[in-house]
Amino acid sequence: MYSVGGSGSGAQGRGCSPRRAAAVRLSLKGNDGAWRGLPLHPLPRFVSPEGGTRPFPGPAGPDVSLTSSHPARPSPPRPLLRYLSCQSRRAALRVRAPRLPPELCEGRRVRGGAGVSSRRGSAPERGSSTPQQPGLPAMKELTSKKRDEFEDILEERRLSSDLRYAMKCYTPVIYKGLSPCKPNAIKSAVLQSEQVQYVIKQLAKEMGESPDIIQEEATEILDEMGHRMQLGAVRFFAFTLSKIFKQLFQRVCVNEEGMQRLQHAIQEHPVVLLPSHRSYVDFLMLSYLLYTYDLALPVIAAGIDFLGMKIVGELLRRAGAFFMRRSFGGNRLYWAVFAEYVKTMLRSGYAPIEFFLEGTRSRTAKTLTPKFGLLSIVMEPFFKREVFDTYLVPISISYERILEESLYAYELLGVPKPKESTSGLLKARRILSDNFGTIHIYVGQPVSLRTLASGRINRCPYNLVPRHLPQKPSEDIQEFVSDVAYKMELLQIENMVLSPWVLVAAVLLQNLPAMEFELLIEKTLWLKGLTQTFGGFIEWPDNLCAKKAVLSGLTLHSNIASLVDGHVVLNDKGMEDGAVGELVFRHALAVLMCATYRNQLLNVFVRPALVAVALQMAPSFRKEEVYSCFSFLRDVFSDEFIFFPGISLKDFEEGCFLLTKCDAIQTSQQEIYPTDKGSGTVSFLSAMFRPFVEGYQLIFRYLSKEMKEAFTEKQFIPAVRNFVFQLLEKGSTQCYEALSSDMQKNALSALVQLGAVKKKKMPNGLIYNVNQEAVSKILDMFDARIPVQKPVAARL
Repeated sequence: MYSVGGSGSGAQGRGCSPRRAAAVRLSLKGNDGAWRGLPLHPLPRFVSPEGGTRPFPGPAGPDVSLTSSHPARPSPPRPLLRYLSCQSRRAALRVRAPRLPPELCEGRRVRGGAGVSSRRGSAPERGSSTPQQPGLPAMKELTSKKRDEFEDILEERRLSSDLRYAMKCYTPVIYKGLSPCKPNAIKSAVLQSEQVQYVIKQLAKEMGESPDIIQEEATEILDEMGHRMQLGAVRFFAFTLSKIFKQLFQRVCVNEEGMQRLQHAIQEHPVVLLPSHRSYVDFLMLSYLLYTYDLALPVIAAGIDFLGMKIVGELLRRAGAFFMRRSFGGNRLYWAVFAEYVKTMLRSGYAPIEFFLEGTRSRTAKTLTPKFGLLSIVMEPFFKREVFDTYLVPISISYERILEESLYAYELLGVPKPKESTSGLLKARRILSDNFGTIHIYVGQPVSLRTLASGRINRCPYNLVPRHLPQKPSEDIQEFVSDVAYKMELLQIENMVLSPWVLVAAVLLQNLPAMEFELLIEKTLWLKGLTQTFGGFIEWPDNLCAKKAVLSGLTLHSNIASLVDGHVVLNDKGMEDGAVGELVFRHALAVLMCATYRNQLLNVFVRPALVAVALQMAPSFRKEEVYSCFSFLRDVFSDEFIFFPGISLKDFEEGCFLLTKCDAIQTSQQEIYPTDKGSGTVSFLSAMFRPFVEGYQLIFRYLSKEMKEAFTEKQFIPAVRNFVFQLLEKGSTQCYEALSSDMQKNALSALVQLGAVKKKKMPNGLIYNVNQEAVSKILDMFDARIPVQKPVAARL
């Protein structure tokens, strides 16, 4: 047998990055007592069978030698070397170069990018820094940040045994060296906690029942909710997911420096993982990633729907999932047990806690507005001084092709979501024959809750009340939780990776029904440059010209678009026959699937694009009037896109800065006006957001004329969809995206926030009442028939 030993010396060559050039080696000891030196993964494994010195050739320049300690000894077999290399990831993270302060990291050069070959995955491109414009805020963070280096973790899996990977020695380092808590111990601690016992006694007193009955009910809640993590189930998933991921994806690229930061964070303080949510694959992939790097597996908040999946639900529970109901209602006992369960796991710190701020999967690939309940729970131990600090880690998961893309489009058009079931999972195995491209996972910088709260939150009031007594958070706390949630989502958005297909989809949707292939390539290249100027991360395939990159995207997404006679068209199959309604549905399906990928680009463009739309809405180019229109649009689309609360003016200045940077506008002390050179940019940005403007106009028009009585959301969605559907059949509009239930819900929510629709909670759900005069006024502002009311704001 060979066992992992200490470290020796290494060498730096031009074939490895500076971070890997540290002296890193594995020592292997055989049964004969001989020690052999091997380079630690991920250095190339050059071991000479004859012993002695084996040259390590770089791409250019002098060779670098790796010297064996015992030249005469034979080396171990290669499969074992790969296996040991895989096992050593945690050691690799531990011995690599120490972390640099953030101010020193910004200027580091990163390997990869367009036109640079890198077997570990290219570092996506980002625009370069630009001098600050007079009168506008510094935007350095938007344009000069460098991306961490990425590693393809599937590369190792394709070269070595999945069984050995699953059965490897798994000894993760945990918070302050604590021993892992057994699930039953956590449950006992929750049931015996002062908080839960207090609620049990209060309910028993109010209901006139024995506390033992309430205690039994709490036990049942915990049994339904709690995880039962077992290493055997984890190893089963490691083996199975390796097989599945290698079949589905070409690459799974991870930023190694982010994994190193996460490892340090897990040892220092309790950690909360906050990934973006685009697919069911998200939580599986994250656990798979942490197992690969020998880090503590997270306990994951999952919807109780998964319990309906026989066998699979129990396997998820044993892999670390704990289950929560979609709605607690007024169930005080359930809330008390759930909150205490989460806080107990956080305080113990033996495993990171993982949940999705968005609450559910985004069907449109746009980030959903955050939910605050779970975030408030994980913050409470810090507010009550039960932990010194808590790290919040934003994680961005970007898909080149989303597994559920067609399912999402059907759901948005009103087709009911299939219920989670084991039989449904087995039927979905046919997707294993498809290619879903590359996933990029960016593990962000851990954010200290203590640092965020410093100077803003006064924790003293929590000391004035016994900790076990339930307390309603103050307005300051609620505002703080909201701000942190939006900050985390904006950090997720900032590190999303864009593929060439995202650019192709954005251009194609503006040129339907067909576009010349050569023109599509030209516009895609132009949009690539604009995206980089605005600070977007683009993964452009290495050594591929624009034509091949676009063709590669069309091949991967052949179910959405195809090249026919030199033109690119959407694949709305069967358009030549069928009833008019069926044709509309098929085309809407194709448009919504394509829009899913364009939407990934909107996060980069939303602020300059809203300035571009405001320039067209405003009666003049006076800065105050343009800002009034921008602020109005920002408020209307507040559920459609993520904006940090209360900084409308800063967002406006950021949008102006980016448009000025690409010479699309010029600004003076009093005016903002488009330039001749930038007219194409302003027109493109306005057209990119036209589906949202036109879609909201249609929905507002329906509410202002058709809805006269109180209604529920379940009544509103099919009614407005039918209204838009009829307009599409008549040819009165071409806004197919207005059929999306996501847009319809967001438009209704916007009117509630603007005060044009009143929402009232009733025993059977929410009831809405429309103020048709107010909706008509908002519609007139959209149509630029009346001026937008000027917001109260700081001096421009």
